[in-house]
Amino acid sequence: MNNLKNKVILITGSSRGIGAAIALKASTVGAKVIINYAGSKEPAEKLVNEIKTNGGQALAIQADVSKSEEVKRLFEEGIAHYGKIDVLVNNAGIMINKLIKDTTDEDFDRHFNINVKGVFNTLREAATKLSENGSIINFSTSVNRIMLPTYGTYVATKSAVEQLTRVFSKEIGSRGITVNSVSPGPTNTELFTNGKSEEVINRLAALSSFNRIGETDDIANVVLFLATDEAKWINAQNIGVNGGMS
Repeated sequence: MNNLKNKVILITGSSRGIGAAIALKASTVGAKVIINYAGSKEPAEKLVNEIKTNGGQALAIQADVSKSEEVKRLFEEGIAHYGKIDVLVNNAGIMINKLIKDTTDEDFDRHFNINVKGVFNTLREAATKLSENGSIINFSTSVNRIMLPTYGTYVATKSAVEQLTRVFSKEIGSRGITVNSVSPGPTNTELFTNGKSEEVINRLAALSSFNRIGETDDIANVVLFLATDEAKWINAQNIGVNGGMS
């Protein structure tokens, strides 16, 4: 991943979890990272300080990806600071686990505003503001490939992200920009483990070939590979990163 050196990588929702792991790993190979957060200012600034202490370059920018004006500002501030943005990683997302019959209008709208509209907003800005020959990596989910109760609204949003990925790859390909999505399986993050018992986590871990859930670096490695020049012939694809879960 040495050819990520001096590339500017914008990672949405990256103050913690998989996004933070991507930022940390990218910074160790010389990339300059933009850590976006909606409300978690303290962990975002802590991550920036950690990266800078280790000799890397990082900037934290607050923006709610569900709001188009804030996303526009996010790109403008990032470009003003670094001069460009080469890679966009759409990591920001929420997951509310409820049976469809129990899902409220507010649950549904919040899911789609962040998981789908958030991606749409960043893609619209990237269409003109991402550097030529850049890369976009969106986040879907391996739960799209299986039928798990309580995930109905969540997988609906991620299916929409996969379709946006495919269509946008054709719309922006003339600029040499690749657009792919990754589908993590169960991963050891606060988003996944929150509210789940050890029994439930173990049952989901057993779905993988290795009888474990993923770690954040398992996902970060694949995301950053897709941002390299070596991955330039991979486009409009959805890649499962799930240890053989599906």
